[in-house]
Amino acid sequence: MSLSRHFPASRRAAAVASGLVPPPPSTSPALPSSSITNSTSNSPVPASQTLTHSRNLASQSNRNQSLFKQFTPRQTCKMSTMPAQHGHSEACCNIPPVISKGYSEKGGYEELGGFKSYVTGPKDATKGIISIFDIFGYFPQTLQGADILATSDHSQQYKVFIPDWFDGEPCPLELFPPDTEEKQKKLGAFFQKNPPPGVAAKVPDYVAAVAAKYPEIKSWAIMGLCWGGKVVSLVASKPDTIFKAGVECHPAMVDPSDATNIKIPLAMLASMDEPPEDVTKFEQNLVGPKHVETFGDQIHGWMGARSDLDDEHVKAEYIRGYETVLKFLSKHV
Repeated sequence: MSLSRHFPASRRAAAVASGLVPPPPSTSPALPSSSITNSTSNSPVPASQTLTHSRNLASQSNRNQSLFKQFTPRQTCKMSTMPAQHGHSEACCNIPPVISKGYSEKGGYEELGGFKSYVTGPKDATKGIISIFDIFGYFPQTLQGADILATSDHSQQYKVFIPDWFDGEPCPLELFPPDTEEKQKKLGAFFQKNPPPGVAAKVPDYVAAVAAKYPEIKSWAIMGLCWGGKVVSLVASKPDTIFKAGVECHPAMVDPSDATNIKIPLAMLASMDEPPEDVTKFEQNLVGPKHVETFGDQIHGWMGARSDLDDEHVKAEYIRGYETVLKFLSKHV
């Protein structure tokens, strides 16, 4: 879901496909083929208009094909056999045993700010985390990660909130990989319906509603997985953001220009699937405290819904990822 990796030279195509920017004003909006109908007008269509329309359709098709490449495995990767590094587990964290299958979440669901929300963490927590899930919604790996964040740091515990931005309609995991035309249409429609800027605009009001119900929470962090990582970039770059720190885990659509406006401490945990040059430039453009690290043998999604916790090495890196997040937040929230 790091969408920029497989797009042509310009990242703008990825941004247009995901709703980050409007289409260039010189071209008409391209419509999905399923929505195109024959005109009822008897007036002849100028040849130039027909040609422009065809070019627009071809351009949209090319953007969609580039988008879908990110969701199609590029190769079968053999996981590294090198041991995971646990450099800071003793310093701040005591993560409970991670459950590979049949995880029972520790929190519950509430209606907050008009959104169904998963809420986990102790009642007396004075620090909060808004977690933006990936496109697959409430998966056990994501909920287990939230529970880990809530109570694994003995020095400070958190109340974690995961709002359902998709209103009960996440992207079905069955659409991955998008290897058929039908899957591609559905996936494209999902991204057009749920562009990161639209969600980013809702975050401030959501936090205000949560803070009104939980006034004991005095400081906030925001964390995003995959698609949610882009939301974090957009929210954290606002000069009036309420958040004291941000975390992006295997973020989608890494854009170094986002980093220039981020003044709060930010951590980025990249996978092997994010473009290394974009991750490097993003880090260089950050002006505040930062922790940028690439988990070089982990796939995009290893801390969220796509994490294969039956694989011992993936599980170890999943744990290390959450340890890294906790250590970063312990310094800045």
